[in-house]
Amino acid sequence: MTGKEVIARLKAAGWKLDRVHGSHHIMTKGGQAVPVPVHGSRDIGAGLLSAIQRQSGVKLN
Repeated sequence: MTGKEVIARLKAAGWKLDRVHGSHHIMTKGGQAVPVPVHGSRDIGAGLLSAIQRQSGVKLN
C-alpha cells in the first residue's frame, strides 16, 4: 500500500491533512497527529503500516 492510498483511507475516516514536511504528510484528527510518508509509488513497509494503523485506529489492510 502506498502513502497516497493510506492518506485516501485516512481522509475517508475523517482525518485531515494538516501540513506537509518534506515527504511526510501529517494527518490530524481530534488533537492527534499521524505522519504518513509519501515516496511516489513505493509501498510502505508492514511495520510502519501497522504503526500508522495503531495510531490512527483506521483499518488499512
